[in-house]
Amino acid sequence: MALPPPRETPTDEARRGVALLAARWQEFSDLRALAEVRMAHGNDRQQFIGAVLLKAPASLRFEALSPLGQPLLLATVHEGQITIYNVAEHTAVVGPATAQTAARVFHLAVEPDELVGVLAGRPVPPKDLRAATVLPPDAQGPSLEMIGALHRQRVWMDFSTGVVRQIQITGGRVEALVTYQRAADGALTGFDLSAGQENVTGSVRYRDVVVGAGVDPERFRLTIPQGAAIERLR
Repeated sequence: MALPPPRETPTDEARRGVALLAARWQEFSDLRALAEVRMAHGNDRQQFIGAVLLKAPASLRFEALSPLGQPLLLATVHEGQITIYNVAEHTAVVGPATAQTAARVFHLAVEPDELVGVLAGRPVPPKDLRAATVLPPDAQGPSLEMIGALHRQRVWMDFSTGVVRQIQITGGRVEALVTYQRAADGALTGFDLSAGQENVTGSVRYRDVVVGAGVDPERFRLTIPQGAAIERLR
């Protein structure tokens, strides 16, 4: 059995960076918004409007909407489970909400709370933090590298406020880069995504963002209609 990598004592600057990220995550409660989504996977191109609900620590709901506002596809992560229902095809995908299933479905190899954090613009430090290092500035500015049990994160951030500009997540066969779009006051307006090894690129632009207004947990429960063909992820 392979031994886990040794833990390294982070520098004071790295500890402050990790603490800033953790504090910003703890401040987050919920978010709802409309989202303009553009995705490309190889030669496949998709563009649609969706509704996004996020609730800390680990619940999300996304609805892809038709031009008339009717749901075409619904996806939830709640209570440790991923559920996706395609209305037009009357098919569903159900499975445990793990980094492995998130990589297959969302192209981000992260746990449920980490996924909510990424979508909310407030990345979550790894639970099992093994090492943290502040890297020299590059074209995007200074960054914090964090190594956990599942993956490596590199976060480009403002080390005085904790506002994140960009995050790179490397784990397993998936490497993803998320670049945030923000208003002048730092408020999140969307992000760009690329998952290099899977040839996936995309952009999400949020509209009518409401933060901290409260979201009923029942909104994250998705009951699959009777008769749908169900694929179960492992």
